[in-house]
Amino acid sequence: MQIGTFILLGILVVLLIYIVILYNGLVGIKHAVDKAWSNIDILLKQRHDELPKLVEVCKQYMGYEKETLERVMQARSAVANARAAGNAASLGPAEAQLRMGLGNLFAVAEAYPELKANDNFQHLTGRITGLENAIADRREFYNEQVNINNVRIEQFPDILVARLFNFRERALLTFDAEELKDVNLGKLFNG
Repeated sequence: MQIGTFILLGILVVLLIYIVILYNGLVGIKHAVDKAWSNIDILLKQRHDELPKLVEVCKQYMGYEKETLERVMQARSAVANARAAGNAASLGPAEAQLRMGLGNLFAVAEAYPELKANDNFQHLTGRITGLENAIADRREFYNEQVNINNVRIEQFPDILVARLFNFRERALLTFDAEELKDVNLGKLFNG
């Protein structure tokens, strides 16, 4: 009788250790997703802080392009709201609008040689372009972490632990199909 009790107790201890290992793995993945989002959030905030400076420099030269500048600032606000809410689903469309607005701004700036030659404009456009590239890199890493999270919480036996401890699926950071298309430079320069 004692041997059966020890065997049963041993099985329960092994099962408990296995559950703890699964739980710790899921916690690690959850925090990796949070860290990846935080990295994107930092870059979005940096870009958010740089855009008003760019718009101010442009205003000095582009007095008649008020609508283009306003669209950039409206898109900036939409990105800021999605970012503040931590809402990956609404961030994608807001990012698409901001990128389109920046594309229009840079295209319109081509008509202003003095603006293009301005050191502040060159510095800010270089900084924003660098931030855009970094955001794209971080988005890829974030989506990879989200994918790992979502797969793990659906796999057996992880799904049992995930449901027991309320681990949730996370949303991928996706962008509109419009953003994935090649840029129509003719439309930018004529519209």
